[in-house]
Amino acid sequence: MSRKLDRPLAIVVQSSSAAGKSSLMDAVLAFMPSEERIKYSAMTGQSLFYMGEMNLKHKILAIVEEEGASRASYALKLLQSEGELTIASTGKDPQTGNLVTQEYHVEGPVMIMLTTTAIEIDEELLNRCLVLSVDEGREQTEAIHRLQRQRRTLSGLLNQQRKQHLLTQHANAQRLLRPLKVLNPYADQLTFLSDKTRTRRDHEKYLTLIDTIALLHQYQRTIQSTAGRGGGDAVDYIEASWEDIAHANALAHEVLGRSLDELPPQTRRVLAHVVTMVNEQCAQLELSRAQHRFSRREVREFTGLSDTQLRVHLDRLTELEYLLVHRGMRGQSFVYELLFDGPADSTAPHLSGLIDITTLQSSRGLDPKVAGSTRGESGANAAGSRSSESSARLKIKHFSLIPSI
Repeated sequence: MSRKLDRPLAIVVQSSSAAGKSSLMDAVLAFMPSEERIKYSAMTGQSLFYMGEMNLKHKILAIVEEEGASRASYALKLLQSEGELTIASTGKDPQTGNLVTQEYHVEGPVMIMLTTTAIEIDEELLNRCLVLSVDEGREQTEAIHRLQRQRRTLSGLLNQQRKQHLLTQHANAQRLLRPLKVLNPYADQLTFLSDKTRTRRDHEKYLTLIDTIALLHQYQRTIQSTAGRGGGDAVDYIEASWEDIAHANALAHEVLGRSLDELPPQTRRVLAHVVTMVNEQCAQLELSRAQHRFSRREVREFTGLSDTQLRVHLDRLTELEYLLVHRGMRGQSFVYELLFDGPADSTAPHLSGLIDITTLQSSRGLDPKVAGSTRGESGANAAGSRSSESSARLKIKHFSLIPSI
């Protein structure tokens, strides 16, 4: 949905191999109109600079594997940051045959979506994107297995037909959305972390997340205009509500909390498993965490991960001092000590520094029952906006478009 904004969000879906990251991308793209999405398996280094004729403006550019876009990473970063690309290239004049300089321009903004299995993502790309992960737990795997089996039944066949019908409805609902401006009347009261320079970009992502949620509800808001206010061309806009900020705060803990986390999502899940395992073993052996030692084999059996995968995560946890390595009792073997002293549930992503919604309401003297309502309009412009879009409101108001961030 943020593709309709001047500065869209970019998304990286990060997971282990075969966890379903490509399926997640395909599921999200299926909600979008086919004419507003472009999907590639890989891109060459200069390919983006010559895509001007394809009109990427307000579209989704999806690349199946981040590794497949590694040669185009510089162009992707520029397109995300600047909203456009320009390159000067040498070519032959068709009339004279002489070499001349030709300029190629790609106009944005464009929403970028990537998937990757890499544990470490290019830092320059990472701080421009929201990082999402796939649920790799056993319950999710069992649910996927049930769905795979259910597809082979008659009910599964009928569900596939209903699914296509629903996807068509959602795509049509997306076609009704306009690229409106979003004003945030609460912007000067919002708070955000400022302890790192990279939060300068993450703060912009947070504000864009609020704008995106507000834009999703444009048919439940009054569309206003700047006509007659300060001169210049009239611009249509809607206002964000405190409810949009509440939704954005809830999402920010997951998507921005991971971006600012020093641990990749997969490694943080391994840490959560280690905390749980150590707590259980300490309770059985009546030991403290400082006294307890465990091996990589124990963690492997507890998590079900392969030794290759687990070695990468444990090495990272050791480097960042969540674990301490001790020499074991059998020659060259090693055992670990858990230095992280938090509970297992504390490993969930969390973004500190956001304003509490009740504090925001109190500071503005808002009544929660009416604060989310839109402000009224007056004059012919307001009447025209309501009449021209009343039929569209009826069509779109029942759809849940949240998957289209």
